[in-house]
Amino acid sequence: MLRLFYPCEYLDSVFQIDYEKLRAKGYKAVIFDIDNTLVRHGYESNARVDALFEEIHNIGLKTLLLSNNSRERIEEFLENIDSLYIHEANKPLPKGYLKAVKMLEVKKSEVVFIGDQVFTDILGANLSGIDSILVKYLRDPDETYIGKRRELEKLILGFYEKSRSRRRGIGDIIKKES
Repeated sequence: MLRLFYPCEYLDSVFQIDYEKLRAKGYKAVIFDIDNTLVRHGYESNARVDALFEEIHNIGLKTLLLSNNSRERIEEFLENIDSLYIHEANKPLPKGYLKAVKMLEVKKSEVVFIGDQVFTDILGANLSGIDSILVKYLRDPDETYIGKRRELEKLILGFYEKSRSRRRGIGDIIKKES
């Protein structure tokens, strides 16, 4: 039961991922959550995120943003990024994830989802049969309250860490330090 909440990988941030290694492992597309995954909640994109998408596209990977946000929020975020998107996706329901796979014109085995929440992002990817990467959620440095759902996530991630030998992973996808 808990495995439904386990990501394939758990990393610090989207910037820690070596997208060339993902491509070499057979992935053709990346689906991203926005808020607290790419930027803090409600923030616009920034030069670092814009450059990340350019790097990903130059590698030959397709991208799509899958968000429960409104169309307006996503279109504002995408001002300098060329990416497909699905707004009001109703994550964790599989419908949005499966629509994303279809829009990207790939197989489920050729796409990876990257998000910051166990109960929406990762659960939805797992229910859809899509590999997932959980990244630590972004928050303001002075933010201390994290909410009850984040406390439950910490508990689930504790079990996740203890079950390393029984969970499936993607493998070596971390960028080498330069």
